[in-house]
Amino acid sequence: MNSRERILSALENKDVDRVPLYCWCFGFSPDKSLRWNRNGKEVKYWYTMRLEHIHRLPQEWTIFDEFERVKRWLSIGIDDIIDISVPWSISKEVEIKDYKEKNLMIREYKTPKGSIYQKVKKKEEIIPNGWPIQRDNCVLIDDLNLPRSEKFPISEESDLEKIEYLLRPPTKQQLEDYREKIKLIKKFKSEIPVCVQGHTLLGMDGVIYLMGIENAIFKAMTEGEFFKEVIDLIFKFDLMRTEIAIEEGEVDIIVQRGWYSSTDFWSPSLFKKYVLPILKKSVDLVHQAGKKFAYIMTTGIMNFIGDFANVGIDLLYFFDPVFDKIDLNEMKEKVKNKFCIAGGINSTLTLKNGNEKEIEKQIKDVIEIYGKKGVILSPVDSLFPDTPYENVKKMIEIYKKYC
Repeated sequence: MNSRERILSALENKDVDRVPLYCWCFGFSPDKSLRWNRNGKEVKYWYTMRLEHIHRLPQEWTIFDEFERVKRWLSIGIDDIIDISVPWSISKEVEIKDYKEKNLMIREYKTPKGSIYQKVKKKEEIIPNGWPIQRDNCVLIDDLNLPRSEKFPISEESDLEKIEYLLRPPTKQQLEDYREKIKLIKKFKSEIPVCVQGHTLLGMDGVIYLMGIENAIFKAMTEGEFFKEVIDLIFKFDLMRTEIAIEEGEVDIIVQRGWYSSTDFWSPSLFKKYVLPILKKSVDLVHQAGKKFAYIMTTGIMNFIGDFANVGIDLLYFFDPVFDKIDLNEMKEKVKNKFCIAGGINSTLTLKNGNEKEIEKQIKDVIEIYGKKGVILSPVDSLFPDTPYENVKKMIEIYKKYC
């Protein structure tokens, strides 16, 4: 099996030649022997293009770097997937004004329906090598906004007709650039068969980016109709980007974010009321186009494992044996071969600390319980700048021992 066949077979709960091992990268620094040069500079850290619209990275990461990372992972005997993210734009009718007040970055979006304000604290801090960097001005969506925002773009119902001007389809140039990436991906896939993931669905994460965590939860409990309007707005935005990914081709898997949808933030009742109905619509849309659907949730997954089976997802990222304390036998029984599940290796503690016995136990447990069907081994949820390469090397050696 090639990597593409192996991943798709895992998603279809078919037997594979070996359980895939697939590592997301979020600033991972590999051994020098695996690095390459881009424009005369060594690429020291590995990322993924799923990050291109939600983080400012400390180094450029291009589609060509995406290809190089794939080739390097495949060369040492593990799998990889190409990531792509559809851009969006702000209406030409919007005037943007940036200014600062002490340590506060303020952006005013002057729309035809009135102004929206965004206020984010600027942190003067030393960022360790490889980690994302805070931008010098506000942008609408950035993962670093969440703990630093004093004013989110949406705070009341009157903001909804304004925010639509900030969530527009890609410009002609953006679409041409995206299509050029797709052409390059098509050529690459013809030579090296790998899967392609389109990261187009923000889901509840999009609501959180625009409202903030506390405000979103409060509105969900006290102003349900307004909150549903926000969810519908994000779904419309997600739908636009997803349709582009499907229409332009080459994408095998559509991915929806769910980091901020877990029970760390939402009660099971609110999740089932607001998240599941939209998730079902998204899954149906993707399946109608003949594509696979992946959902990301890293904690509290056992609360919703039956729901995920009912809405029909194909892949769940990620199950963490350490933080989520998952009983693999129970999980397998509840999944009932209805979808594939990825994870099994804790990254932030086990891999970071290089606990070889624990790495081996986590890999062995997954293989013994799941066999070669419906599972992908993966560090949860990424390899980070502080994940030592030597520990990743240990993980791969142990993986090859059992697979």
